[in-house]
Amino acid sequence: MAGSYPSLRSSTPSSQSSFASRLLLLLTVLPLTLAAFAFVLQWRGGGVDFDPVSRWSPQDSHKFPGMDSSPLPTVGHSFSSSDCSLLGHSSSPTFPYYRDWKFNFESHLKPKICITTSTSAGLEQILPWMFYHKVIGVTTFFLFVEGKAASPSVSKVLESIPGVKVIYRTRELEEQQAKSRIWNETWLSSFFYKPCNYELFVKQSLNMEMAIVMARNSGVDWIIHLDTDELIHPAGAREYSLRQLLLDVPGNVDMVVFPNYESSVERDDIKEPFTEVSMFKKNYDHLPKETYFGMYKESTRGNPNYFLTYGNGKAAARIQDHLRPNGAHRWHNYMKTPNEIRLEEAAVLHYTYAKFSDLTSRRDRCGCKPTKEDVKRCFMLEFDRAAFIIASTATEEEMLAWYREHVVWTDKAVNTKLLRKGILTRIYAPMAIIQGLRESGVFSSVISSAPTSLSKDKFLASIESSNSSRAAASQSLPSRKMGRSSESHATARKVLETAATVLHEVAVPPLSPPGMDDDFVFEA
Repeated sequence: MAGSYPSLRSSTPSSQSSFASRLLLLLTVLPLTLAAFAFVLQWRGGGVDFDPVSRWSPQDSHKFPGMDSSPLPTVGHSFSSSDCSLLGHSSSPTFPYYRDWKFNFESHLKPKICITTSTSAGLEQILPWMFYHKVIGVTTFFLFVEGKAASPSVSKVLESIPGVKVIYRTRELEEQQAKSRIWNETWLSSFFYKPCNYELFVKQSLNMEMAIVMARNSGVDWIIHLDTDELIHPAGAREYSLRQLLLDVPGNVDMVVFPNYESSVERDDIKEPFTEVSMFKKNYDHLPKETYFGMYKESTRGNPNYFLTYGNGKAAARIQDHLRPNGAHRWHNYMKTPNEIRLEEAAVLHYTYAKFSDLTSRRDRCGCKPTKEDVKRCFMLEFDRAAFIIASTATEEEMLAWYREHVVWTDKAVNTKLLRKGILTRIYAPMAIIQGLRESGVFSSVISSAPTSLSKDKFLASIESSNSSRAAASQSLPSRKMGRSSESHATARKVLETAATVLHEVAVPPLSPPGMDDDFVFEA
């Protein structure tokens, strides 16, 4: 016994050391094995659902990932045009759950929302605008296109996107709209036979009339008219979601008005407004009256009005019988006065004159003379008239100086003061969402996966549309109708006015916010 005891003691440390080595090896190999297994599953799709749509399904979570109820308070880095191309792809996505999104979840979203627009923009503007609204719950888009938007290289991409209907401004479309109810009534007639903004206003109204029919046929619950330089900001909802915002609207409400905020650019070299602009001027409806008028002079900075352009917002309408547009900013109903509410936090973000090139692009779309009298025929708002004259008569250097003085907010002390007073505000959520979409490769993926060519019919339609958009103002849509019998117009109007049970008010045009001399509460 005594002889065996030492050997027993000497073997014990050896066995313990061997056991510890095996345990250490197991603890090292096991995580590596699990990691490799998980990698294989992710790479080959073996049994684990990494599809962002199903992982973040609105039906399951009703929450846009990464977004709280309020706008994002901060941004991880500055969004400059030098980061990468707007439609480019980055190796380090800010929002990795965007990757490979197809946005095919229409059946899961209630209510179903559509946006209609009339646009001549390119993909660099339309795609960020469209996919941002897809992220916040819009499923359907009716795009009435002309100019660049109707070109084969752009339209083939737009037509490849689920939920998008592209309508070209062809001669057939114009003939169809010439027979529409709107054209033969009086509430829009004061805008007929005028160029530039008036002509666009009529086109938008006629297109909205057609979009209502298409929305009903598509099972849509709400319709909104937006330009492609406007983004809905659904603040005030339980989540950053337009769908949730409209879901909470009482059933007896027919129309929801979104007051608009106007972009306040801080540089004169903005290239991508959606990802470079975070400062906005609040609408009169979202400010105390004392604050608005008390800071009016500093807010206006010598411009004709508080806003550069319109201030009466945009509206969403519930799809129902007898719905009609009431100009580009409102909807109405042939048989009743709609029950309307105005949202206290949500807004339309209007990126107006956000780029210096907007001065010349607006000028190039109109053939008016740069005189104070003639521009009144073309533009409804004072700032548009002044900008057109400057863009038509000044040198490049003079235009830039004028732009810096009237549009760019370069005085940081004034900016800080107005931010503290609540006149100006910072909004980062749209910027972050669009930057995330861009860096995740959504835009480049859409472009690369589009068909390489259009069908013959679509190609001819796009060419005709492009040519139509370049026609002179004298050949515009309203002017073509001047050859029609005035007697037939009058007869049609009499019949419609007799059948109607509600007085048809004049269409709501783009209106400036109230000025210092106005003694009314701003409503439109």
